[in-house]
Amino acid sequence: MKTSITEMLNIEHPVIQGGMQRVSTAELVAAVANAGALGFLSALTQPTPALLAKEIERTRSMTDKPFGVNLTILPTLTPPPYEEYAQVIIDAGIKVVETAGRSPAPFMPMFNAAGIKVIHKCTSIRHAKKAQAVGCAAVTIDGFEAAGHPGEDDIPSLILVPRAVDELDIPVIACGGFSDGRGLAAALALGADAVSMGTRFLCTQEARVHQNLKDKLVGATELDTQLIFRKFKNTARVFKNSISMEVAAIESREGSEFNDVAPLVSGQRGGELLESGDMEHGIWWAGMSSGLVYDVPTIDELVTRIVSDAESIIKNRLMSIVG
Repeated sequence: MKTSITEMLNIEHPVIQGGMQRVSTAELVAAVANAGALGFLSALTQPTPALLAKEIERTRSMTDKPFGVNLTILPTLTPPPYEEYAQVIIDAGIKVVETAGRSPAPFMPMFNAAGIKVIHKCTSIRHAKKAQAVGCAAVTIDGFEAAGHPGEDDIPSLILVPRAVDELDIPVIACGGFSDGRGLAAALALGADAVSMGTRFLCTQEARVHQNLKDKLVGATELDTQLIFRKFKNTARVFKNSISMEVAAIESREGSEFNDVAPLVSGQRGGELLESGDMEHGIWWAGMSSGLVYDVPTIDELVTRIVSDAESIIKNRLMSIVG
């Protein structure tokens, strides 16, 4: 398949593995690259910029194909040294960066000077148009089905993706609810030039998370995610467990504040969960596409199957309908 994204990023397949905190490490990203797709390392998974530089080199030792780095820019009381992370990305010769959270505008001059293409993750048309205006090469549109922070507008991918295609002049990558060849074929039909997936890549052999998490995804249905932080205008979609339900219950109480749930949702607890396999220890991110995860393949098997199934749908089923 050839799209503007495969040609822009010099990849074989229009399939992207989005950056995932604590999960997008060298093993996962290199496997994605070797399968002909594009993977993003998570910059902030590495505690320091120097360690990011080492993780980039570690990834390069496993693949000679393109990969990128995700830089998520979030408001915090003690922000990470974002510019130092950005400089490491530039010095390492990375050619594509996925940004998320706040606008990448402050970093665009340095990325542009280095010839880096920036893909910004957005949850609304207004933010996508701003990303285009500041010079992003493409946008990833997160529909309401997505894991993480899907925004406050509650617009699903079936509407949000074609709206973005209608409004923008740059390529659109569809994210949220995509996990198989049917999703890729649908995204292309909606006008997107690729799909980006997180939850589906969590449930692969190369993902360095506990097997218990993968088993949960295989057994999940479309009803097994939970929205939290709605009260605080920072909606997040996570897998439904005792902790996420407790958080939702606390939020429903009159006068409750974020501090009331903060101990339950700490990143430390989430990291411990990924390693220990205690799936009730904290919250963990998963999208509604959990309901379409049925096995734990290698990444090469997954990408090959997605592309093959999408091609079959387009060439056989759809052509037979209009033939």
